[in-house]
Amino acid sequence: MHMTLEADYAVRIVELLSDADQRIDAHTISEKTQVPLRFALKILRKLVTDGLVKSYKGARGGYVIGRDPATITLREVIESVEGPYMLSRCQQDAYCCTNHSCRVHKVYAEISKMVRDKLDEYTFGSVKSRKETLEVPKE
Repeated sequence: MHMTLEADYAVRIVELLSDADQRIDAHTISEKTQVPLRFALKILRKLVTDGLVKSYKGARGGYVIGRDPATITLREVIESVEGPYMLSRCQQDAYCCTNHSCRVHKVYAEISKMVRDKLDEYTFGSVKSRKETLEVPKE
């Protein structure tokens, strides 16, 4: 099991914007994150809609982080592009099992909640702090 490519790209984009102290245009975001421009624009629209990123139009336009990175969780970014995190599609109403006593459904729901809770523990502020700690040169 793994994260979708779209979610991975969204995390890269938000991480870049969290570290930036200025507006960044879509082409630069695409280049620096190695996300194809069309896909980056699609993701940026979703992130803007959810208030995680702000967009500015015009010659001096671009994108900036929408809130303090210390308040933006990994879960918010992933769910912005994928929708609510669920371990199995059987947790969705459209795919729900017809067996009302399905025990596996309850297990999936419990695991999904654990993953959502864990993703909520990590903000882009805390991820940045961890990254800076890991990048300290060894003497």
